[in-house]
Amino acid sequence: MTRTPVNPGPVADLAPSDTTITDYDRRHFATYLMLLDAARDGVAIDDIIREVLQINPQADRAKALRTYDSHLARARWMTEHGHEQLLKGTRDRRVE
Repeated sequence: MTRTPVNPGPVADLAPSDTTITDYDRRHFATYLMLLDAARDGVAIDDIIREVLQINPQADRAKALRTYDSHLARARWMTEHGHEQLLKGTRDRRVE
């Protein structure tokens, strides 16, 4: 049986910084959840970068850390602000 990966693939160098949810956010929702779980559980940053973000943390260390930081910040933004937009969009679709 072939297992479908949960993660949608490699991430952009920087996560979006818009004040609204983007298509990128929707595609990488599982990525954000995995980042939050791994950070909460104390997983080593290099392991998170390699396994969740699917990039080599040693190839360009500074870039890898920027990518990690921006995506973790976006994941946290989603929990504080973005989820409201996500839920509103779901409710709006059900009404139509």
